[in-house]
Amino acid sequence: MNKVTIYTQDQCPPCQFVKQYFKEKEIDYTEKNIKNKQFKNELIDLDSFSTPTVLINDKVFYQVDINSFNEALGKN
Repeated sequence: MNKVTIYTQDQCPPCQFVKQYFKEKEIDYTEKNIKNKQFKNELIDLDSFSTPTVLINDKVFYQVDINSFNEALGKN
């Protein structure tokens, strides 16, 4: 089973898009809003300074790329 984590922030249209995408594909994910300092620090530890940052298993995606998400999830 794939483990998906999405680092988000409030008022972020791309974050909303990514969450909706995973919901529509019925893929469970954990959302970590960076207004929480711990989650913000985790994001920085991933060498990312923007949202959404998506973590699928151990692979980090720094931008919205549906094709790459599908590939990492083993979906066509």
